[in-house]
Amino acid sequence: MIIDQLSVFSENKAGMLADITEMLAEAGIDIEALTVADTTDFGIFRFIVDAPKKALTVLKLGGFVASLTPVIALRMDNSPGSLARIVRTLADAEISIEYLYAAVALDVRSAFVVLRVEDKEGAVALLKSKGFEAFK
Repeated sequence: MIIDQLSVFSENKAGMLADITEMLAEAGIDIEALTVADTTDFGIFRFIVDAPKKALTVLKLGGFVASLTPVIALRMDNSPGSLARIVRTLADAEISIEYLYAAVALDVRSAFVVLRVEDKEGAVALLKSKGFEAFK
């Protein structure tokens, strides 16, 4: 349930996401999910990739500031209420979500959500006890 997320920090200027994704593609790294958060001057690109350590090395060699962050990745049904059940489970246990993003899985009947919480181990134990499954 806990996987490594690749975070890349960069100037907020045209072409940066293209540069990053091209570097990953050239290294044969598959992007499974991503989210972008930005301010006027900087952006944070968060990726779930099939080879996070390799991606980290590639991007650092390419001059990017990057890091790996442990996050929770859960499989969920691709249906109304699936995400609500996950976040309600955490809310009822008073576990705050720092951020999350979701994507539809390849089979389209399922999806997955990536969550960053302070108490990862506690959240994982709770979610497993409620029957939620790991994405990977």
